[in-house]
Amino acid sequence: MPASWVTALVFAALAVVPLVGGDYWTGQLTLYVIYGLLAVSLSLVWGRAGILCFGQAMFFGIGGYVMAALTKGMADPWLPGWFANTYVALAFAVALPAGFAAALGHFLFWGRGLAGPYLAIVTLAIAVILERLMSNWYAMGGYNGLLDVPPLDLGLFGGELELWDPVATYYVVLAVVVAVILALHRLLASPFGVVLTAVKTNPERAAFFGYRVFGVKLAAFVLGAALAGLAGALFVAVDAFASPTLIGFGLSTEILIWTALGGREMVLAAFLGALVVRFLEAYLSELLGDYWILALGLVFMVSVTLLPRGLIAAPLARLSALRPRLRA
Repeated sequence: MPASWVTALVFAALAVVPLVGGDYWTGQLTLYVIYGLLAVSLSLVWGRAGILCFGQAMFFGIGGYVMAALTKGMADPWLPGWFANTYVALAFAVALPAGFAAALGHFLFWGRGLAGPYLAIVTLAIAVILERLMSNWYAMGGYNGLLDVPPLDLGLFGGELELWDPVATYYVVLAVVVAVILALHRLLASPFGVVLTAVKTNPERAAFFGYRVFGVKLAAFVLGAALAGLAGALFVAVDAFASPTLIGFGLSTEILIWTALGGREMVLAAFLGALVVRFLEAYLSELLGDYWILALGLVFMVSVTLLPRGLIAAPLARLSALRPRLRA
């Protein structure tokens, strides 16, 4: 985990971007920061708990669809109107993916459980099934998705304070992501984080010392799903659009690339990995046209081969060690 001063420096730099960039890049960076939160959710599940979830996008998509459906008032015939409130919708967008992960985790981790490629294949299959389901669920927009999702409304007690300004939206999203990452850092530095590491490195020995491996894995899986659901809710509120592509194979693969390139074992590295890859995609697509994906694949293969812990994790670790040396 990087030192607190490195984390503060990264987010201070991100806070300055709207002051030097236009509305377009501010809007793009808002989406990239949300993708960074999604990568953080997989970093927790894969990098810290050792659960290779190849379907992390399904929790992102569930959160997005819940946010879209509630804020658009699609649940009004069955639920009170206050369910369309942004705060209530966000709560449900976090709770429903977490609940789905809890139910799914009982099947995945109970007893000997699944691990490695078997777990990856099962989670990928579930994500593909959910993508097909949403593509054919016409009440939820089908393949065309849900359009005109309302923006975030920060008004309290019935008041309205919708975020139409891209700069204001960016700072609200950044504040949420900073709060989540700082809270996650504290959690991973707590005894729970130590137990999580023990369960990942040697589950048999952790069980021998009395730790409930199933419960620890399930807790990490559920928390990762909740963070992914939060990211999905923020994404559709900013992008004003929810579609089946938020759930399936394509985005799940991208999340793995972001997290692996950044560094799956370091939360901040995974977050920065998503930002860097998204910027690279925008740059390479203009420079190389349709061949940009080949260049990105080459970068990924080189990174996995030569720097298996990630391109960004190693420099962050060296920066974190720099301050104690200066003090000495």
